[in-house]
Amino acid sequence: MNKLITCISLAIFLTACGQQESNESVEMPPAAEPAMADVEAVEPSIYANAVASAARLEGDRDKDATRKPEAVLEFFGIASGDRILEMYAGGGYYTELLAHVVGENGSVVVHNNKPILNFAGDEFTARHADNRLANVEILMAENNELTLEADQFDAVTLVLNYHDLYWVSEENGWDQVDVPTFLAELHKSMKPGAVLGVVDHDAEPGSPGETGGTLHRIAKDLVIGGVEAAGFVLEDESDALRTTTDDYSKNVFDPEVRGKTDRFVLRFRKPAA
Repeated sequence: MNKLITCISLAIFLTACGQQESNESVEMPPAAEPAMADVEAVEPSIYANAVASAARLEGDRDKDATRKPEAVLEFFGIASGDRILEMYAGGGYYTELLAHVVGENGSVVVHNNKPILNFAGDEFTARHADNRLANVEILMAENNELTLEADQFDAVTLVLNYHDLYWVSEENGWDQVDVPTFLAELHKSMKPGAVLGVVDHDAEPGSPGETGGTLHRIAKDLVIGGVEAAGFVLEDESDALRTTTDDYSKNVFDPEVRGKTDRFVLRFRKPAA
């Protein structure tokens, strides 16, 4: 009898516990946030759009991997509506991109001279045929004959040709440039706060300007010194085109390094006041 009472008591106790547990609210983990059905697409930049343009000439894209124009133009801060001066533009690889970035409300003044067009004339002609770049103006001026109006440009670019300011070649009709006068003319032509963008093949630090003719390289420190002396301020440097595999003793046209040189990218600014 005592055993029966004990079993009944235990059953009553367990039933009561079960009812108590069922009456208590059980804290559940918070429900996961529903996944977004649609993620807003990121609009391509004006620089990416310029590089992706279907209107670019055949062969331009072959140079993109080593020149990285999207990164360079973004670093320089070229903007829609800007008025740009492109010095020693050659065949116009960057002309096309600049024209696309500044758009119909901007303009690009493309400078060349006769010796450059002896090398790049066919590409230059194709680039500008039938007014295909309607916002581009062509400026022809031989070395030491450049004359520009004051305060007109939002940016000036010197891409892979600063070293040519130190080159002399009677055979090619290339006179050495009066570098201080040249830089002073650029400075005058730029609006206060405008950018001077320079890209070139680096040389051993401390190398003389003559490497611009012998190796077609120029030491970064020489460029900075000369440009700062002309009244510009070095604002920043990009490593986008840097490499550690270049041999500074080789001419940039040597097959071992051509297209693979160590290049500096410098952004100078004309002081706003």
